[in-house]
Amino acid sequence: MAAGSLLALLDDIATVLDDVALMTKVAARKSAAMADDVSVMTKVAAQKTAGVLGDDLALNAQQVTGVRAEREIPVVWAVAKGSLVNKAILVPAALLISAFAPWAVTPLLMVGGAFLCFEGFEKLAHKFLHSTQHDEAVRESHAQANANPAVDLVAFEKDKIKGAVRTDFILSAEIIAITLGTVASAPFVQQVAVLAGIAVVMTIGVYGFVAGIVKLDDLGLWLNNKPGATARALGAGIVRAAPWLMKALSVAGTAAMFLVGGGILVHGVPALQHAVEGVGVAAALWPVGGLWAVLVPNLLNAVIGIVAGGLVVVGVTLVNRLRKGATAP
Repeated sequence: MAAGSLLALLDDIATVLDDVALMTKVAARKSAAMADDVSVMTKVAAQKTAGVLGDDLALNAQQVTGVRAEREIPVVWAVAKGSLVNKAILVPAALLISAFAPWAVTPLLMVGGAFLCFEGFEKLAHKFLHSTQHDEAVRESHAQANANPAVDLVAFEKDKIKGAVRTDFILSAEIIAITLGTVASAPFVQQVAVLAGIAVVMTIGVYGFVAGIVKLDDLGLWLNNKPGATARALGAGIVRAAPWLMKALSVAGTAAMFLVGGGILVHGVPALQHAVEGVGVAAALWPVGGLWAVLVPNLLNAVIGIVAGGLVVVGVTLVNRLRKGATAP
């Protein structure tokens, strides 16, 4: 009798263990599927935030200009820490919006897209909206600050860091808003994983690359002082290429702003989206249709982004002039 009870108990234990093993396999498969979904959504979000990323790189590299060479990396590190604080504020805010006000995701995306287009158009129109004397005066003030021993460089650096962190907050808000639009319909856990992942990866990627960019000239000078002819030639090439790299980043970032910002605006207006998609379908019938099917919609997105950016710039300029006129004595 006791033996029968023991065998029955062992059989129950075996059944339970089988159930545990089955549930573990199912959980593992679900976890793997969720990880795959998170990975895919993170990649999509990273692609959609490319426009902001290019601008973030160029702007932050420019923010460090005027700082002494030995202080460039500490300043970049300080701005990177400020960027992490910005994202630590923005990510929970985005999750709260997604949980309690999901209707606000599309309007926020539209605002972010319009702001991207505005920034891109403002860059194109910079020489008309801002005088070259102003830019030269800023560069001259930086040079004088570094050369003058009476200037408090700690305070000077703090001002640079504060300005860079403020700029980063706007760009980080755009990145988080675009990412939130990508994962708005996903489960909450996946939203947390993707938003946190994008926040960390973008911060490390942007400021790691910025640190590399601002030290390129030092690397070139170091190689230029080496005895070998090859090292000196490579160093001279790096020194010459560094300014062109900055310009290329700025151009690529501006183009990506119109592509991404225009694309966001197009997707936010159903009639416009259907029209662009219709043109893309028609373009697929042209020779080398696959290429045109991709190229034409993106070009239309960019054109719409340029037009939208121009309208926003005009509106902002008129408002600023009216304010100046209202405050003038």
